[in-house]
This record gives sequence, C-alpha cells and structure tokens, in this order.
Amino acid sequence: MMFSKDQILKALSRVIHPGKKKDIVALEMVTKVESGENGISLTLTPEKSNDPFISSIRSTIVRTIKEVLGADAIINEIKVQPKVIVGKQQEKLPNVLPGVSNIIAVASGKGGVGKTTIAVNLAISLARMGYKVGLLDADVFGPSVPKMFNEEKYRPEVRRDNNSDHIIPLTKFGVKVLSTGFFVDPADAVIWRGPMASNFLKQLITQGEWGQLDYLLVDLPPGTSDIHLTLVQEVPVTGAIVISTPQEIALADAIKGIAMFRSDKIDVPVLGLVENMSWFTPAEFPENRYYIFGKEGCKKLAEKMNVPLLGQIPLVQSICEGSDTGQPVSMGDSITGNAFMKLAEQLIKRVGQRNKEQGPTVKLKVTK
Repeated sequence: MMFSKDQILKALSRVIHPGKKKDIVALEMVTKVESGENGISLTLTPEKSNDPFISSIRSTIVRTIKEVLGADAIINEIKVQPKVIVGKQQEKLPNVLPGVSNIIAVASGKGGVGKTTIAVNLAISLARMGYKVGLLDADVFGPSVPKMFNEEKYRPEVRRDNNSDHIIPLTKFGVKVLSTGFFVDPADAVIWRGPMASNFLKQLITQGEWGQLDYLLVDLPPGTSDIHLTLVQEVPVTGAIVISTPQEIALADAIKGIAMFRSDKIDVPVLGLVENMSWFTPAEFPENRYYIFGKEGCKKLAEKMNVPLLGQIPLVQSICEGSDTGQPVSMGDSITGNAFMKLAEQLIKRVGQRNKEQGPTVKLKVTK
C-alpha cells in the first residue's frame, strides 16, 4: 500500500529522540522519505555519527509506523547517513594525504571536451596496471563521475574516529572514488557560493579515507576558478594534465589552462596535453578516420607550448555509451580501451621523469 510523504512524516513526528527529548522530524533527522510497492524507505541523518540511540529509534519507527498507518505499512529500509556539514571544517590534520604518492590534476580550459571521461578511464587504466588509484571529482557544480560509475544513488559511509569524521570512498573497478554527486540528488542544482564549494572540496580531501595510493586523480571543473586554487593550497600537486579537442576554440582555452598552472602563483608542472575526440571512427569501418574537429591541433599546441602530447583519444560510439551506462571502455581490451592504457603508460613515464628531475613535491602557498 502506498502512503504520502505527509502521512509518513506525521507518523514519524511521534518518534521521540531519547537524548534530545524532541521528535525526529522536528530535529530534521528524517532526510529522505519514499513509499513504493516494496514498502517505506527512510534515510535518517543523526547529528553525530555515533549516536547511541539509533538502534532504539529504528525499533520505535517500525512500531510507530504500523500503529499509525496500519498493519499494511511495511518498512522496507531505514538507512542511517551521518551528517556531513558543507562548509564546516574540522581540525586539520598535520599532514594532508600522507599516504598518497602522486596527486594529478586533470583540467581543461573549456567545458565539453571530455575531461571527466578521460579522468575516469585513465584512473581505471592505472588500476588495471596494478596501481592503487583514487579519483576525486572536484567538479563541484557539475559532478558527472557518479553517472560514469553507475553509482548515482551511492551515499558514502561516514565513520567517527578520534573526534573526527572519515568519509569512506566508493571502491569500484579498483578505484577509490569521492564526488559531490554522492551527497546531492542528481536532479538538484548545487547552488553554493565559492567559499562553500571550496570548503566542501577541502572536506573531501582531508576527511576522505584515501589510505595508501600511488595516484590520486583530481577531476577539476572547466576553466580557472576558486576550486583550482583550493586544490593547490590544500595539497602538494605533483602535476597537471590538460584535456582539449583539436578544435581551435578549445585550444585557445587550453592555453589559458596551461598558463594558469605555469603562473608564478601556482607553479604546478604541466605533465602534458591529452587530445580527445581526435578523429571519428565508425564502428563498421574501424580503419577510417574522419577529422571532425580538425587534425592534430593538440600536437601543434604541444610543440608550441613545449609540453608533451600524452595521447590522442578517438571519438567513437563505445566511449559515449560506456560513460552513459557506467561501463567505461577502459575495462575492456578494445581499440579505445588500449588507447587509454597507452595514455596511462605515458602518464606514468612523465610522472617518473618529473619526480626524478624536480624532487619531492610540496604543498604550495598561494598569495594574492
């Protein structure tokens, strides 16, 4: 039997939190209510992750729902999601990400060039090669990583330890993943001011339980923004890769992205360029190449800016389909999958060269 949200909330308003002496609706603990054919599903968000009354509240909810709504009212699921307060910073750890060997910023000057597609498939390729890999979706206002992993409904566990909350990343395809999209409904717009977005990114960096990683890829938003500055202020970035299509208008913005990382204030090594949508290859004619957006634009730019061209990724239907269905092409041994493996090999080579020539990275201090 289906029940309205108002009916369910009215019933839940009779459930009193033993410690706070107020009902759980008034305390705003009930953050999600759904009623379907399988019964009623609830999400509770206690103020503290180690709330000692959660078990008794669960039992009271089940009993109260049946008492108020009748015997047909069935509780299908009660999720407990401890609160992560956007913009509230806890006490900083002395060493941020001590177990991460290399932090790679994945950037683009322009939106729509496939930056996230590259980041996701590159991360998976590195994991397939045996490396410990993390992926942080720092595109706060337009997170698409959850969809590419087919995990839009995933909500991270938050564990309380030593008076600090630790956010547990999703682990899939051998990659540890955190994204703003795991904390907001896919249909909702993220309407935050710059400082709030930056502070939430800091939380994902400092409170994420990343553990030991060989590579942490950070998928940045397009352009140059507060998010980019927040990243280089919070952690020592090993280097950046810039994604572009061969199109002139995209290349013009890629130049700005390279210039930002090379500026005196940022001074992050640019490891190389990645050309996405280099050519179109139809599935029925795999040997044919059609240069829709121009030919070798990134190769020419790489030579001009004195940065390596790490790889060229073709525009093929399987990449788009894999991104939409949560089955990235880098999981298989196709032509496109092998292209991402080659890109991963080039990145590893460049990171090794950079670390050999420039020594250990340090957290950068950005001044006005």
